[in-house]
Amino acid sequence: MGYKIYTTSTKTWDAMIAEINQAKKSIFLEMYIFMEDTSSSHDFIGKLTEKASHGVRVVLVLDAFGSSELSAQTIKSMRSAGIEILFFSHWLRHIHRKILIVDENTAFVGGVNIGKRFAAWNDLQLKLRGRIIRPIMSSFAYSYEMAGGKNKQILLLRKKALVSKLKFWVLEHWPVSGMFSLKSLYTQKISAAQKNIQIVTPYLTPPRWFVALLDAAIKRGVKIELIIPKKTDSLFMDRMNHYYAHKLSVLGVKFYLSREMNHAKILLIDDREGLVGSQNIDFLSFRFNAESGIFFKQQNIVSELKEIILQWQKNATIYDQTRYKTGLTDYLMFPIIKLIYHLL
Repeated sequence: MGYKIYTTSTKTWDAMIAEINQAKKSIFLEMYIFMEDTSSSHDFIGKLTEKASHGVRVVLVLDAFGSSELSAQTIKSMRSAGIEILFFSHWLRHIHRKILIVDENTAFVGGVNIGKRFAAWNDLQLKLRGRIIRPIMSSFAYSYEMAGGKNKQILLLRKKALVSKLKFWVLEHWPVSGMFSLKSLYTQKISAAQKNIQIVTPYLTPPRWFVALLDAAIKRGVKIELIIPKKTDSLFMDRMNHYYAHKLSVLGVKFYLSREMNHAKILLIDDREGLVGSQNIDFLSFRFNAESGIFFKQQNIVSELKEIILQWQKNATIYDQTRYKTGLTDYLMFPIIKLIYHLL
């Protein structure tokens, strides 16, 4: 599997635009947040419109809530150029996935949204080539169908995929269809870990079963490290992150607080296998949102991600549980936390 790792939103957008510029046949884009305010630096809408006007099939599957700021005029203009745009809208359910497929031979999978406010964020996206593209296309076809897509050629992609589970595969998580793949994978891999577990997540509201898995792993001698942002894009999530960092630190989990906003989502197990995708360690990803990821066992990918995590750790501060003080905000949050735990 050919691959390249991008560690910021801007670097990912640069690579995406470069691939879109080279598109000859098709562009499939699936996004949680797709906004038009990056046009001065990364003109996705202009490039997609240009390609569609030259006969390239362009299909967008967007989340209706996450991409709600996309203007009606822009949508009309893009559709007039021949772009098929579908919005997934379902009560409490969202497409949280971030996928781009160009000419059915190059794909991007990870956590990067498209919007100006994300430009300075650290994040993670994989550019992929090879056999993995077919199951990624199949996964996109399922989102297309769930969003109401009718094109038979795209729908047929769902039936053609042969998924290899030897060294890598596509993880699909669709709670609206009863497909809870994230819980199964995290349970299996954390339970089997023998040496170490490394996790990167921007938002941390872990379910009870997840906390229990980490606790059991620590008790059998597994070293666990988590990277979360010191400050996110939400004051509420800052408090939630610090609450759970304290709770898990008491169990023995080591936390690193990144100085910059880090939106990456990584799981590494025993320096030998891992997952990169769109999933957060929160109740929304595990119970409600559609997510996607790439699970892999290739040592070169694992080694490169370990080096990325090491650099992020060097630029972070270690969380000190003794400095955590329960304040008024925490007491106000406790009822919300109890409600979340009831749901999980």
